[in-house]
Amino acid sequence: MATTVKCLVWDLDDTVWPGVVLESDGGAPKPEVLHTLRTLDERGILHAVASRGEPAAATAHLRTHGIEDLFSAVEIGWGPKSEAIRRIAETLNIGRDTIAFVDNDPVELAEVAAACPEVHCYSADRIAELPGLAEFTPATATPEARQRRLLYLAERERKASEAEFSGSNADFLASLELVMTVSAASEADLVRAHELTERTHQLNTTGRTFDMDELRALCASARHEVLVAALSDRFGDYGTIGLAVTEQRGTDSVLLLLLMSCRVMSRGVGTTLIAEVVRRAQAAGLRAAAEFVATPVNRVMLVTLRFAGFDVAEKDGDRILLTCTEPAESISGTGHVEVVR
Repeated sequence: MATTVKCLVWDLDDTVWPGVVLESDGGAPKPEVLHTLRTLDERGILHAVASRGEPAAATAHLRTHGIEDLFSAVEIGWGPKSEAIRRIAETLNIGRDTIAFVDNDPVELAEVAAACPEVHCYSADRIAELPGLAEFTPATATPEARQRRLLYLAERERKASEAEFSGSNADFLASLELVMTVSAASEADLVRAHELTERTHQLNTTGRTFDMDELRALCASARHEVLVAALSDRFGDYGTIGLAVTEQRGTDSVLLLLLMSCRVMSRGVGTTLIAEVVRRAQAAGLRAAAEFVATPVNRVMLVTLRFAGFDVAEKDGDRILLTCTEPAESISGTGHVEVVR
């Protein structure tokens, strides 16, 4: 199964438009480029730029033709494009194996392929066919997916505000006025919940995925609870960014899966959702427990559980069972987030 692309990175001159902006012959964006940009944007696939040139001139050309806001990250300069793609991955907080790159120059494509072999590379003559490829066709296109670019643009504003903020990181987080809304998943939430299980890897306790029918069955089960978490702040909504699935086993409430969108990694809200899961377990007279299964990228979730007061109770290969006896209100790191139930 092809890895779904989360971001398509574009060269500009002779790729997005014919000609070279600095040579004063850069033209209007090609029709197949505009079609691909808008089609993939509707599917929740982000766009970014990694191109050679002068940033001011290239950005002005994007703005002149009304497509500047379609790009969630822009890297324009004279360095290797592989380095620009690495910075884009860090900016968007996504894995490089979910990035695609399109360029008219075979030398640039070869440089990126050699330095970042996990990146999908395509020549510019294939632009028109990209929307038809499996890797550019997510299984679902939720309303949130169609707003993904706007969510990232709002995040850019947050980062600009953070760069100008003179206080500590804790003070900045407090200034965001973060509000997390936690609720039992409804039928309307299931598409997004399924999407989160497929797209979220770093902030994920077990790496498990659930399809729509499985989630529906879990919601209907008396032994299980499926929670979704939405987040907002003074800049706007982040959308639904978290999912928790628990199972009652005797006197334990066991987390089968807890995940948070990588977009909110820097907001420190994972602990907030964990604390809410612990609170619900303890309110029902149950001990909170959590399964953790190691993957190549999710160690941060084990660290988060440990800092939230979970101790290792059992270990079997890569699978760990942790339990928490700390009162939910004592779990640290949640003071900057208001929880709405």
